[in-house]
Amino acid sequence: MDDLSTISLLSLAMLIGCYVAGTIPLAFNFSEERLKLVTVLGAGLLCGTALAVIVPEGVHALYEDALHDKHTHGGEAEKVEDSLKTGQSAETEHDHEHIALHAYIGVSLVLGFVFMLLVDQIGSSHMHSSEDPEAARTANTKITTTLGLVVHAAADGIALGAAASTSQTSVQLIVFVAIMLHKAPAAFGLVSFLMHAGLERNRIRKHLLVFALAAPLLSMVTYLGLSKSSKEALSDVNATGIAMLFSAGTFLYVATVHVLPEVGGSGHSHKAESGGKGLTRLEVCTLVVGCLIPLVLSVGHQH
Repeated sequence: MDDLSTISLLSLAMLIGCYVAGTIPLAFNFSEERLKLVTVLGAGLLCGTALAVIVPEGVHALYEDALHDKHTHGGEAEKVEDSLKTGQSAETEHDHEHIALHAYIGVSLVLGFVFMLLVDQIGSSHMHSSEDPEAARTANTKITTTLGLVVHAAADGIALGAAASTSQTSVQLIVFVAIMLHKAPAAFGLVSFLMHAGLERNRIRKHLLVFALAAPLLSMVTYLGLSKSSKEALSDVNATGIAMLFSAGTFLYVATVHVLPEVGGSGHSHKAESGGKGLTRLEVCTLVVGCLIPLVLSVGHQH
């Protein structure tokens, strides 16, 4: 199977899987208490996914790209032999590579986080003209949450497109499984959060469709838009790992700055029912379970 048909099938599977996972909360009529529990579970899934799946997968993709380059570059063994013959060890070069990769990890995560912070601030500055600041803040939270996850999904799509351009089936499948492991919980978390925020179901479906389409579209655009020289350049700078870590930064911002505070009792809708004191014991347990589910899935997904 050629790369184009592989990336097309993976994109289609991603679209269907993500949309189906997102429609699960919409398929049931929840009471207010049940909806709160589902929202808390969704928030836990988002946070657990960001920390236990996306960051490790991004780091793994970064190092795997580097190791693959090391094995495939011609004459690498001869260089090492020559350096050993002249009494110089290859460790210095190896250390430099590792320092560079460590820098990539931090920079990619921080840039993703800062990018979402700027998007959030730009969005909120446009919203402040509204007469009701509370309504503006609520609307802004809904938009930023969806936008943040769409940006994250787009970065995932670029990662998959870059992986497909390497022509390594193993890398493509690892990136695809990693993306699916967190896109399904993310879709569930997004929909439950929007339901909790009081959005109409038809609008929630539109938000979900935009989120589900972002990664497949960007993966196809990235793959088809890359020339051969661009693919080689991307391979040299470990684009797959960097794109996944950038998307992890955007994901962390959405999970920690918007979804968790909203669910944790500081949000606008909990003041009447819980006095802003936070979560009940059952909700805390649900949140912890939500955080642990991606961890269990990622432990089961061995490379």
